Amino acid sequence: MPKILFIAAHRPDRSPSQRYRFEQYFSFLEANGYSCELSYIIDEEADALFYKPGHLLKKAMITLRSFRRRMADVKRAANYDIIFVQREAFMTGSAYFEKGFSKSGAKMVFDFDDSIWLLDTSKANKKWAWLKSEKKTGEILRVSDLVFAGNSYLAEYAKKFNSNVKLVPTTIDTDKFRRIKPYAENQRICIGWSGSITTIKHFEQALPFLHTIKKKYGDQVYFKVMGDPTYLNESLDIKGIPWSSDTEVSSLESFDIGIMPLPDDEWVKGKCGLKGLSYMAVEVPTVMSAVGVNTQIIQDGLNGFLAKTNEDWVEKLSLLIESFDLRKKLGAAGRNTVENNYSTASQKNNYLRHFNEILKR
Repeated sequence: MPKILFIAAHRPDRSPSQRYRFEQYFSFLEANGYSCELSYIIDEEADALFYKPGHLLKKAMITLRSFRRRMADVKRAANYDIIFVQREAFMTGSAYFEKGFSKSGAKMVFDFDDSIWLLDTSKANKKWAWLKSEKKTGEILRVSDLVFAGNSYLAEYAKKFNSNVKLVPTTIDTDKFRRIKPYAENQRICIGWSGSITTIKHFEQALPFLHTIKKKYGDQVYFKVMGDPTYLNESLDIKGIPWSSDTEVSSLESFDIGIMPLPDDEWVKGKCGLKGLSYMAVEVPTVMSAVGVNTQIIQDGLNGFLAKTNEDWVEKLSLLIESFDLRKKLGAAGRNTVENNYSTASQKNNYLRHFNEILKR
């Protein structure tokens, strides 16, 4: 039985990137003859401390413990057939561990779903930017036997360093992400956003057009932010709610319209559209910024809307607010798009084929 050691930052069911890029394929891979094991370095204790000021000694101990875990992973790498590294093995600018995996005799697969070489930092993690290196991603790509890139922009970047690059889109488990309650014609329309404390800056790009929508429709609309429980916007009456694996689908289902505002920059070109795909999977009509992979996912007016300017956002949100039939139609078409092109079911055999091929090389 071939054995895969997955190397990632977080514990299972904690990180969206991990859940949607590989964790949801474990049962399928195991049913097809693979053994899957996850090695992570950020446990619940570390998670609770990373975004808090102070606690420097505890943070230093967590870093040391993480270093030891990765050293142990390199030493045992030869016991596995494939080492699958998601984004990076360790949080510093060094590719030391990835280079160790590549020399172990196991095949190394590198997976990335963001423009991680650009070192984009949020307010929450800006103080750790000095630990990073722009050269690290290229170094990892060079020593990998196979690269999974989340979209075509990332794939083109990866091909500068490695000839064996596969475009593997971020996918949704449509058995889990599906609408339970019928899409209803609610009296008040909820415009929702899902993200995290590190991506709340993207939601704030929506504030100008959301204020316009609020002024136009008054109490007919309200807004919901999921993923950053610290977020507060009194003028729009928004208090962020936490993300939870247990309540994620029901929270998404409560949106009448889902939004994905993004800036048009190099970092965003590497995004894989996960937020929008999660809305679409539960038949929530979706409006995305017309940037990056979003323009490949959305056919404007057919399975969702694309918007560039604040005027675009106001126009297209207004169309959806004023028409239940349009909301329901675009929601259903969005679900169909996810099922056909961005679902676990549509991509699982590609994962299996790529792993089988790399072991034969």
